[in-house]
Amino acid sequence: MLAGRVGNRRVVTAACDVAQAAGLRVGMAISKAQALVPDLDVRPADPQGDTDSLERLALWVMQRFSPIVAADPPDGVVIESTGADHLHGGEAAMLDALLGRLTLSGITARIAIADTWGAAHALARHLADPVYLGEPHETRISALPLSALRLSPVITAGLSDLGFETINDLLTTPRAPLTLRFGPELCRRLDQAMGDCAEPVTPLRPAGLIETRRSFAEPIAAAETIARFISQLVTDLCLALEQQGLGARRLDLLCWRVDSDIQTLRVGLAAPQRDPKRLTRLLCDKIQTLDPGFGIEIMTLTATIAEPLVSRQTSSLLEPAASDLSGLVDALANRVGARAVYRLTPVASDVPERSVARIAALAPDQGANWPNHWPRPSRLLPRPEQIETMALLPDHPPNWISWRGVRHKVCRADGPERIFGEWWKRDAELAAVRDYFRIEDEAGERFWIFRAGDGEDTATGSHRWFIHGIFG
Repeated sequence: MLAGRVGNRRVVTAACDVAQAAGLRVGMAISKAQALVPDLDVRPADPQGDTDSLERLALWVMQRFSPIVAADPPDGVVIESTGADHLHGGEAAMLDALLGRLTLSGITARIAIADTWGAAHALARHLADPVYLGEPHETRISALPLSALRLSPVITAGLSDLGFETINDLLTTPRAPLTLRFGPELCRRLDQAMGDCAEPVTPLRPAGLIETRRSFAEPIAAAETIARFISQLVTDLCLALEQQGLGARRLDLLCWRVDSDIQTLRVGLAAPQRDPKRLTRLLCDKIQTLDPGFGIEIMTLTATIAEPLVSRQTSSLLEPAASDLSGLVDALANRVGARAVYRLTPVASDVPERSVARIAALAPDQGANWPNHWPRPSRLLPRPEQIETMALLPDHPPNWISWRGVRHKVCRADGPERIFGEWWKRDAELAAVRDYFRIEDEAGERFWIFRAGDGEDTATGSHRWFIHGIFG
């Protein structure tokens, strides 16, 4: 439990699940908490350290997921995902990726997507388990408690005294008496959560971020005009990058409209770059995704991720210039998403599904070699699929297989190739084996199948048959 000061009172500022189960609550006096739990572990709160950590987390999210991110103290981060979710395969895939990265970093998080900041704040804290993907015009927020509205404790306590319990109770009550008693904050928070009042996100801008900016006396909206100013912004940014010996790995273009809405463009690069022509082309290719509305009055271009870039000679009289695929990779990745452009690399493992991994398209070789002692199928299924067979145990291939409702008569077969489990990773694989066969049916189709177990001892596997790959 953490303790801090509110005025002259020493109160609980945070409590773990065990402490809350014992009856402790945020805002409770420390003396009362210690009376309830005599052996309570009380540690001093560090509000400034918490704020700094939250800003570092927001910066990490900005660099990897969305150009518009801000800290939402005391324990939240708000992300404007519009225009960035498609780069991660959609909203659901982005939630899974974000949650996975946070979990691997040791951070317990609950995440929600909604139309408004206020609704997402409420859903993340009251319905997400651990994620919640809200529908457009989400209505479930009305059933949430008053604490979901980001109101001050004084207002929440006052509403509770009057018998209000949920947000829906406020929606069905005349506003004039509420405003007269509690001030404008109550109705403002209610409108922000329901989407009736705008609440723009002010993007996080840490010190040292390389950024260029243009303000316009008259708002601009034509695609040609936007492209011209993008070229100017890119030129200025590349000069700033060159002065610091850096190259951009990720660029964010933010366009403030006259109605305070922010339109964003994000492009990623496979390698550090500061070539104005290439960067301008990548950004201009996405202009059609911008909605200028009644006009754009401010444009900023930021090198969200920058890495050292040393100038090098591009040609030589003694040897031909090395081919550069980074331009092609950048164009494809920014069109279909960075996760869709990759290459495969071998992994030192005999288990087929563990022997290959995805890496970045221009990542250096990992030093491992592809196995060449036995042929491998050109298409490996994401996971083995069970099939029906008839085979003579322990070492004979099946006479036929039935896969996805289609029966194949086996004409030729080669095997078995025995693969042992990786006992040093899991105890369940101490005795596990697989016997793989290459088979061909009457139509000339060739499959890669295996039997789980050695065909004699059930401790080595279930003796069921699976298909794992297809030969081209």
